[in-house]
Amino acid sequence: MGRAFEYRKATKMKRWANMAKVFTKIGREIAIACKEGVADPEYNPRLRIAINNAKQANMPKANVDAAIKRASSKEADDYSEVVYEGYGPHGIAFLVETTTNNPTRTVANIRMYFNRSGGSLGTSGSVDYMFDRKAMFRVKAEGQDMEELELELIDFGLDEMKIEDDEIVIYASFTEFGTMAKALEDRKIDVVTAELIRIPTVQKQLSDEQAEDIIKLIDKFEEDDDVANVFHTMDMSE
Repeated sequence: MGRAFEYRKATKMKRWANMAKVFTKIGREIAIACKEGVADPEYNPRLRIAINNAKQANMPKANVDAAIKRASSKEADDYSEVVYEGYGPHGIAFLVETTTNNPTRTVANIRMYFNRSGGSLGTSGSVDYMFDRKAMFRVKAEGQDMEELELELIDFGLDEMKIEDDEIVIYASFTEFGTMAKALEDRKIDVVTAELIRIPTVQKQLSDEQAEDIIKLIDKFEEDDDVANVFHTMDMSE
């Protein structure tokens, strides 16, 4: 009874911690979106997407409204997007996207994670060429005609479409993020999630033991509140 209670308590705490991390990330997405454009989602595609992602993560509307109000105030934290590049153990390249109001703190932490793993922080451009940056949208597949949708979206920057489970995954150039978002909105297609991702053009296979080293480093990055996304060249196909 006591062990079961402690297990349920630990599980609940972990779930709340993960939720808090997601909400923090979305709050910073909203801050960046408001910084780049107006605080009205009707005229700011990136803000609309951030709000949609918040809904999908079950973030309360009050929290979303508070984040927009905070981002629009004179006292708002000055968040900026900074990308760090480097190598983890076993020659795996990393791109770490951060959203930070204190780059000095963030770069010190990123460097520490690399160093402690046996890797090293690199200079700008040292691994960026190994990744293609894309806009990725997930929409519900139900009721959609793949061929018709592909023909409709090709003029709005569509690169590729594929089915994953019950969703259609749409890829476009990252520069067409706003264009594709509006094209989907105009067609009343509900976007499940939308984000900018980096797809490795080269990948490296590792042994199970080596992969564990990479996973530990990924976990370290993702535990940091300043880190928004982590991309790497480890082959995850097996």
